[in-house]
Amino acid sequence: MQDLRKIIWDLDKLSIPPEIYSAPEFESDADVKAIFYDGLRWNGKPTKVFAWLGIPKNKTDEPMPAMVLIHGGGGTAFQEWVRLWNNRGYSAIAMDLCGCIPKGVYGNWNRHESGGPPGWGGFDQIDWEIEDQWTYHAISDIILAHSIMSSLPEVDPNRIGMTGISWGGYLACIASGVDNRFKFAVPVYGCGFLGVNSCWLPTFQAMGEEKAEKWLNLWDPSNYLKNTMMPTLWVTGTNDFAYPLDSVQRSYRATKGEHTLCIKLRMPHGHGGAGENPEEIHAYANSYLKNGSPLAKIIDYGIDENIVWASFESISDINQAEILFTKDLGDWFNREWYSEPANIDKNIAFANLPENATVCYLNLIDKDGLVVSSEHIEI
Repeated sequence: MQDLRKIIWDLDKLSIPPEIYSAPEFESDADVKAIFYDGLRWNGKPTKVFAWLGIPKNKTDEPMPAMVLIHGGGGTAFQEWVRLWNNRGYSAIAMDLCGCIPKGVYGNWNRHESGGPPGWGGFDQIDWEIEDQWTYHAISDIILAHSIMSSLPEVDPNRIGMTGISWGGYLACIASGVDNRFKFAVPVYGCGFLGVNSCWLPTFQAMGEEKAEKWLNLWDPSNYLKNTMMPTLWVTGTNDFAYPLDSVQRSYRATKGEHTLCIKLRMPHGHGGAGENPEEIHAYANSYLKNGSPLAKIIDYGIDENIVWASFESISDINQAEILFTKDLGDWFNREWYSEPANIDKNIAFANLPENATVCYLNLIDKDGLVVSSEHIEI
């Protein structure tokens, strides 16, 4: 089977830091800098990528960790997202991946004259040259962002992670299987296996079988997750409208690295507090980049004699557990989910299997309120 990573992207070239240009006209304060950096050629013309780049003021003489922040559909480079991580002691970069600048209105940002292809998904671009399509450029721009951060004297090049929201989570999935320099990846909502189940099934049907198959064979994250060796944290909700739990499960099971799950009851979908601020992401980053305490680890799980159970390890005290379940079938987005308390006995959480449950899993909640989930089980 072909290794698309090496066929599509020139990793040696993308590992070289691109030229950076200051853009002070965008700045509202001095703590987060506005820049452009050289992207790849689009339709034969050079491109530039807008980004916010932030280095904490309270930096020490020691190189610090960094985060690459990948926005979702309708989004752009968000200054506040960079500032969030700066306040946590991380350098951070957030870039626009659709040839835009952060001026205009949400979902309709202004394009700039040197921008690359517009998003999202590039479904209507599938007959273009691969090097002109949106996913090709978006992944290239993410890899270049890592190259920028790793070149900064303030940053430890071996301590760079990434997180992406929605379409940004989709891109984080691909990038995790393409650029192994990242220490970890945190896809929020986004996943692969979009042709198996996702909100884009009608889009693929409208494209026709040939074009849909072409898109899925090139750009579905399932083609790349099999090469993901780094650890991953998957943050989502029970009823996500775009990326259902069955496709999320196929995605994390496809990776070769250790995966951790954080699946919350009816988690809202979006930027801002919903997708950017889950404290589990912060704790996960600290555990890999700052020697912080790791999240709880699910060792095993199952159902025995109508008892749903999960064994675990945790440095932090697990104060409570819950069983989440649905009794519905059909579309994952429309299923009604319920939460009930579960029991904890030493390092095992367990609960009675609710009558008529069709899917269930357990959540562990530590003393700081951090949630780690077992894999869901379809009954």
